[in-house]
Amino acid sequence: MNDIEKILAEARAAATAKNLPYTGAVTPPQAYTVLQHVPNARLVDVRTQAEWNWVGYIPGSLQIEWNTWPAGTRNPAFAETLQREVPDKSTPLLFICRSGARSHAAAALAAELGYTNVYNVLEGFEGDKNDAGQRNTVGGWRYHGLPWKQS
Repeated sequence: MNDIEKILAEARAAATAKNLPYTGAVTPPQAYTVLQHVPNARLVDVRTQAEWNWVGYIPGSLQIEWNTWPAGTRNPAFAETLQREVPDKSTPLLFICRSGARSHAAAALAAELGYTNVYNVLEGFEGDKNDAGQRNTVGGWRYHGLPWKQS
């Protein structure tokens, strides 16, 4: 079993153990490995435009807001945009947000829409807050030193 097969098998096992409504859950380093070695895999960043602009973004990611900025209401065009941007329902999709909650909901919706290789990126872009209430110190894409840019 190669590294990719191992990562995806562990992700599927975690999904089964936690009764997740999508294929699996991966850490940011695992997601990055999948993106590097699975040619058609897509990272879907579901944070808001404000977060991409002010906090940072992941080059090459597909950016579709789950909630709109500044209202914070659910994006009514999310499903339509996802289906237009990724018409092949077998495409491996890795959903990421700030800390993993919105991406969990987006991954569940993608599975409901018929996508068959759907993963949530645990920890998200910034990770959970530490004891001082700060992010980027406990986990997340940035914490792990993975590629990102700031506007």
